[in-house]
Amino acid sequence: MSRRRDLEERLGSLEDIGKIMGSLKNLSYMETRKLARFIDSQRRVVAAIEAAAVDFLGHHPELLRAPGQPGTLYALIGAERGFCGSFNQAIMAELERVAGAQGGRHGLVAVGTRLATMLEADPRLADGIRGAAAAEEVPAVLSRLVQTLGRIARERDLPTLVVIHWDADTEAVRQVPLLPPFRDPATAPAPAHPFPPRLSLDPETLLAALVEQYLFAALHALLYSSLMAEHQQRVRHLGGALERIESRVRELGQQRNLLRQEEITEEIELMLLHLNEPGRPTRDEPAPRSTSAIDPSTGPALP
Repeated sequence: MSRRRDLEERLGSLEDIGKIMGSLKNLSYMETRKLARFIDSQRRVVAAIEAAAVDFLGHHPELLRAPGQPGTLYALIGAERGFCGSFNQAIMAELERVAGAQGGRHGLVAVGTRLATMLEADPRLADGIRGAAAAEEVPAVLSRLVQTLGRIARERDLPTLVVIHWDADTEAVRQVPLLPPFRDPATAPAPAHPFPPRLSLDPETLLAALVEQYLFAALHALLYSSLMAEHQQRVRHLGGALERIESRVRELGQQRNLLRQEEITEEIELMLLHLNEPGRPTRDEPAPRSTSAIDPSTGPALP
């Protein structure tokens, strides 16, 4: 009986865990459906800014200046929550590969408390901010990230910005250089218009505003893409875990049924043993009369 009770307790615990994990999986799946709409819209915004920049810089190539000093600030976008495999470890591996190949001065900003905890002993870590767990939290994270990046870039004099994140389409870790922006004019397409645009601002002021808008939109898109990849991995990870739990529940259920059958068999055997005890009356046979009993009608027997 005790073994069967232990199995039933384990079964109950596994079933409760399975329900919780199933709920987390469903929530992540709903987030992927919601994020798909945000990502498409944000990518169109980035593409429109890049097209305008190509057309503008095609007529003003002198505005593209190389950074004055070497130094790179890396923004690492990790997972804020668990159940998504080696998400953060892959970000760190890509950082070591890229930073080791480039050399020079580095600064790190970690997006996500788990990733910041993993990097807390790294002297390159400049700051860490809390990441987003849902699409509605991305704008607030973006605001904190932009302020943090601007402050650290000024304090440490790091003119180059590179973002390392998970890409939702390829489901792989990518590095995206954002600053200085539009740095590949040789391979850029020709301007869409043969004549330069008529501007109400001077070209340098316009470029500064364009870079600000581009940085805001690109970081927005990268945060959405990373969050999408996080939820995709969580759905797969929890799906595999649920399959293992269901398999284990079936095994324990079979063991419980076998133990219950053994208990029933033992109960039947005990009942049969009691029925076959010597001197025990059967159902149709009256109980034997005790010889020491005194008949109240005749009184005690005389010697």
